[in-house]
Amino acid sequence: MTSEPSHPGRRKYVLFDVDGTLIDAVNNQRRVWATWAERYDLNPTEVYEVALRTRPLETFAQVAPNQNPQHCLATLHELEDADVRSGVYSAFDGASELLHALPPDSWALVTSNYEHRVRGRFQRTGLPLPSLIVDAAAVPEGKPSPTPYLQAATHLGAPPEDCLVIEDAPSGIRSGLNAGMQVWSVNTATAPEGPHRRFPTLREALPDILAFAEQG
Repeated sequence: MTSEPSHPGRRKYVLFDVDGTLIDAVNNQRRVWATWAERYDLNPTEVYEVALRTRPLETFAQVAPNQNPQHCLATLHELEDADVRSGVYSAFDGASELLHALPPDSWALVTSNYEHRVRGRFQRTGLPLPSLIVDAAAVPEGKPSPTPYLQAATHLGAPPEDCLVIEDAPSGIRSGLNAGMQVWSVNTATAPEGPHRRFPTLREALPDILAFAEQG
């Protein structure tokens, strides 16, 4: 898939997903879902396999249809908040170098998580925080809707064509594409469908991301 050229001379912006893109939270997510499954006497492996493909309320509908979904969600939030306080997190190689090198106010975070958890994880890993975080509570529709990335662009005063989305998940990739932005995927063992460019690791994408940001 070829990318649309951005306008030369105009400032460029980089919009990052968080989990799986900048921060490695796979083990944390697996542990949280395993604990959640045990609370409801469910098979942790089966629950996690569903959770990887669906949003929480959809997961509950499939694995615990007889349970109150709001109670299920409250339990999940409790476990996730506890994990932010006590879990072990690591940033992907190159994340700190990349974020510190980007021009201030030229990048933002667009996440399906909640801002207080993102802030907690960034503090735990020593990553710098941007001035803008678009989280799950900030938008009426999450990824793969274009709304999260379009809202970030609006807050930054950036045309979509001058934005670069960095993602790892199929739903996030579709969100960026639906928003009319350039989308590069990172940290994927197999090539996902849709992105304009793919890098096996964030580290390998680092020089090209910086080069994009410096175009303006």
